[in-house]
Order: sequence, then structure tokens, then C-alpha cells
Amino acid sequence: MPTPITASQLIHQLQTLDPDLPAYLAINPDWPYAHHIGRVVIGHGLNGPAIYIAENGQEDTLPPDVRTELVWAAV
Repeated sequence: MPTPITASQLIHQLQTLDPDLPAYLAINPDWPYAHHIGRVVIGHGLNGPAIYIAENGQEDTLPPDVRTELVWAAV
């Protein structure tokens, strides 16, 4: 079972990147697509409060180098 990252861990990872780069969600290893990021909300997770980053439309399939880095199979 995957371990969720905290908001602090996500912020730390994002702070090392160019702030002008577009951000996407990479979704579903069986059909690896890039999705636009939508709203960020706080809701009730299985173990208490959690942050949810909404998907806001599909961009395209993930580039091969991204699939390789994520260790996801090619389509």
C-alpha cells in the first residue's frame, strides 16, 4: 500500500523546481497520462484530515522518459 506524502514533503519537493514550470498529475500506471492540476482541498481521509489535489482535464500520454523514471510500463 502506498504511503501518502505530507503537505510539507510536497512543498519541499516543489521548492527545488523552477516555479514557472507547468504542473501536472501523472495518473494510472496502466494508462499513463498527464493531467492538469485543479483545486486543492482539505477533506476527511481514512485517518483524519487529508489534502486532495483535484484533476482538471487530461493533457496527453506521459513521455517515455517520465514513464521510465516512474517505473511505469509503456502503453
